[in-house]
Amino acid sequence: MDLIPAPLSAECRSGAPGRRPLDGRTTLDAGPGTGATARWIRATLGAATGLPLADGAGPHAIRLRIAEETAREHGPEAYRLTTEDPDATVVIEGGGPAGVFWGAQTLRQLLGPDAHRKAPVRRDRSWDLPHVTVEDAPRFGWRGLLLDVARHFLPKDDVLRYLDLLAAHKLNVLHLHLTDDQGWRIEIERHPRLTEVGAWRSRTKWGHRASPLWTETPHGGFYTQDDIREIVAYAAERHITVVPEIDLPGHAQAAIAAYPELGNTDVVDTAALAVWDTWGVSPHVLAPTETVLRFYEGVFEEVLDLFPSTFVHVGGDECPKDQWKASPAARARIEELGLADEDELQSWIIRHFDRWLTARGRRLIGWDEILEGGLAEGAAVSSWRGYAGGIAAAEAGHDVVMCPEQHVYLDHRQAPGEDEPMPIGYVRTLADVYRFEPVPPGLSPEAAAHILGTQANVWTEVMENRSRVDYQVFPRLAAFAEVAWSALPAPEARDHAGFERRMRTHYRRLEALGVDHRPPTGPRPWQRRPGVVGRPLEGTPPNV
Repeated sequence: MDLIPAPLSAECRSGAPGRRPLDGRTTLDAGPGTGATARWIRATLGAATGLPLADGAGPHAIRLRIAEETAREHGPEAYRLTTEDPDATVVIEGGGPAGVFWGAQTLRQLLGPDAHRKAPVRRDRSWDLPHVTVEDAPRFGWRGLLLDVARHFLPKDDVLRYLDLLAAHKLNVLHLHLTDDQGWRIEIERHPRLTEVGAWRSRTKWGHRASPLWTETPHGGFYTQDDIREIVAYAAERHITVVPEIDLPGHAQAAIAAYPELGNTDVVDTAALAVWDTWGVSPHVLAPTETVLRFYEGVFEEVLDLFPSTFVHVGGDECPKDQWKASPAARARIEELGLADEDELQSWIIRHFDRWLTARGRRLIGWDEILEGGLAEGAAVSSWRGYAGGIAAAEAGHDVVMCPEQHVYLDHRQAPGEDEPMPIGYVRTLADVYRFEPVPPGLSPEAAAHILGTQANVWTEVMENRSRVDYQVFPRLAAFAEVAWSALPAPEARDHAGFERRMRTHYRRLEALGVDHRPPTGPRPWQRRPGVVGRPLEGTPPNV
C-alpha cells in the first residue's frame, strides 16, 4: 500500500475477490462533526476523480463517523479506515474531526498517485480500493513545519498550498516566522509603518552570507489582516494550527527601521537604519524601555485577534548584547530592576511577555536562548541548537518542541555534490532525516512527557521562490512526517530500505501534487546551480 507516514497497522486481504470501486454511484455519508472532511473530499478527491460524490448513505457510500471508543483508546487524531464493511464502500471512523480528516488523507493515498491531481487524467478511468483495514494514531501532538516568510516573502496562495502539503503528510502545525531583520510580513493597523517601511528592502543577497552576488531588485511583501484570517481559516479546515512568531528582542532591524524609537537611540543613530539586506545576525536589537513594551503589547493584541492558537512564539534567539552593554539607558534599566547582567535583562523581557500572554489565556514559546538568564514559568521551548536546550527545559518541567538544526533544518544541503543549488550547511540526506529521534535517549519518563512533539524548520535565506522551497523541503519532509507521526523503533532499527521502497510511490504523489522536489538521483538539470554562491559549514555536527 506504500502509505506515508506509516500507520500503526494495515491489514490487506490480498486474496479477496475484486476491489472496492469508486464510481458514479459513490456517495458521501457524513456524520455529525465530519462536515469539514466531507467538503475536502468533495473538493479534492472529487476534482481528481471527476466523481460527483453526492450526499447519501448505502453500500456505495464513503461513510464518515466520529467514534467515541476510538477517542477513548487512541485520542482525537486517531482513525480507523476499512473497506471491509458490507454496508459501505469505505468507512472512516475518527476519534474526533481531526482523526476523520487524517483518515481521508490515507484514503487518497490508497486511491493512487493520480488521486492527488487537480483534475482527472482522463474521465473514463476507474477508481478502486484494496480490501484493507487501517488503524492509526499519531505519536506526537505537535507535528510541525516552520516556514520563514521574512527572509523571502511567499505570497498567500503559496502558504495555502503549503497547508495542503502539510495536510497530505498528516502534519498539524504551521509555524509562521513573520518578522525578522530582513522584513516585517504582517499588517498591524495601529503601527502602519511596520509594513509601509519594514516589509521592503532595497536589494537581496543571492546565496548565503559569503556570497558576493546580489539582486538589485527591491524585495518585499506582507499579509494583510484579511490574508491572515484566510490562512488561519484554511488551516483550521485541515486541522492545522498556525503559530505566529513575532521575534524579540533580537532579529528586530526591520521594526527599528520603521520606528527608530524602538532601538537603542543613545548609542546608535537608528533614524539612519534601513531594513537589512543581508543575512546573519544583526547587532540592532530592541531597547529595554517601557515604550518598546507598550509598542509590542499593541502588536500582540492584534496578533491574538488573528491567531487563535494557544501558543504564540516570541523568538528570543540570537540577541547580541553589545548595544545594551554600551547603552547608559540599558545599564540603568538593569540596575533599576536589580538584574545581574544583560542575559537577565533579556529574560526580564521574555518574562514580561510570558505574563502578558498568560493573562490572556495564551502560552509563550521561544527558541532555546530564552533559557539564558532564567526561563519564565509556563514558557515552552523550541530546541534548535541541538538537544541540550530541550533536555534542560524538559527536565525543569517545561514543554519542548524538538527541532535541532543538526537534524531537521531543511535549508541545509541534501548531498555533498557541487550540483546542489546552494550547498549550505551540513549534509542532511533523506536517510539522515529518517533516522532523527525527537526524544533523546536517557531522558527520564517525566521529562519525556514534556516533549510536545517535533518540527522541521525552513529558513529561506537561499530560497527565493516557491520552487526553491519545494526543492529543499521535499522529499525530506516525507521522512520527517513519518518520524513525527509513526510509532517507529529506535533509529538504528528503522527499516530505511522499506521506507525507500514506499517512497517510490510517494515520489509519484509529489509529482501529481506539482511539487518541485529533489529526485532520488539528484537535482534535475534546471534545478542545478554552481555551488560558488554558498559556503558549506565545516566539520561534523554534534548530536547535542
